[in-house]
Amino acid sequence: MVYSEVIPWCLNRKVMKQIRLLFFVALIVGGCRFFKGDPYRNTPTTGITAITTDETFRPIIESELDVFKAIYGYTEFKANYVPESAAFDQLFNGNVQLIIASRPLNPNELSIFRQKKIFPRQTKIAVDAIALIVSPQSTDTIITVNQIRDILKGKITHWNQINPHSKMGDIKAVFDNEKSSIVNFLVDSICGGKFVKTNLFALEYNRDVIDYTSSHPGVLGFIGASWISNNTDSLHLTFHKKIKVVSVSDNLHPDSENSYKPYQAYMVDHIYPLTRDIYMINAEPRNGLVTGFSSFVASDKGQRIILKSGVLPAIAPTRVINIRKDF
Repeated sequence: MVYSEVIPWCLNRKVMKQIRLLFFVALIVGGCRFFKGDPYRNTPTTGITAITTDETFRPIIESELDVFKAIYGYTEFKANYVPESAAFDQLFNGNVQLIIASRPLNPNELSIFRQKKIFPRQTKIAVDAIALIVSPQSTDTIITVNQIRDILKGKITHWNQINPHSKMGDIKAVFDNEKSSIVNFLVDSICGGKFVKTNLFALEYNRDVIDYTSSHPGVLGFIGASWISNNTDSLHLTFHKKIKVVSVSDNLHPDSENSYKPYQAYMVDHIYPLTRDIYMINAEPRNGLVTGFSSFVASDKGQRIILKSGVLPAIAPTRVINIRKDF
């Protein structure tokens, strides 16, 4: 009789342990899903979000995201790399709350957000440059801003109009995308809003421009400087072997002394003529993951990543040096 009573008790005890174990596992798994996927868990260092950036700045933002996600493990980003015009459309439509672009919002765009009781925060994070590239066979590696303007307006169509000794033939200007930040900058800042499409061609991505230019003598390619400026990136070093970078001058009589390449040292004070700023535009209504990532990019650590990418950080990273005086 005693034996028959002990067995159920032991079994019940064993079953209860299994139930508690299963409950504990379910609690952990369910808690992790809740923690990562629930929109109410959106904090500056946790959550899931989408961001959009002009494709020109892809190398910079990819580096920032890699480090941020390594530090904060419970974050997931869907990064969209599109032409700048499409990035602004996504911001206005509410598809994303953060974009990276080459210009801030204008007064009319700001008023649209204010009507919705949203007050975007706009942060300058870097100074970028537009690099001009040619094929390795090209001997024409110096150009002036006026000559660039005349090419884009259709007044200069042959390389011998730039260099009388050139044998490269017709000039074919190639861009990443007709709606990119590069084209917007050249139209607004170089050409005064007028752009002639004769001998001008758009592909899709900056990498496409590098590949096409490398194999087509006579092409003048326009790309973001961050695609060729990171000397620690093996892919960027490969790009350097495929193309030549053109020096640009503001002087009417260009030479090696007054012409510059898109290096960081020449982005300071806009010595290199084709420089522009990079902005993060944050339309998040409350402080969440978008705000956390924006703050990270603007921080000392984020600015060091930009410095390493080959463009100029908006704020010079600081380094504290302790000097010991031994007497």
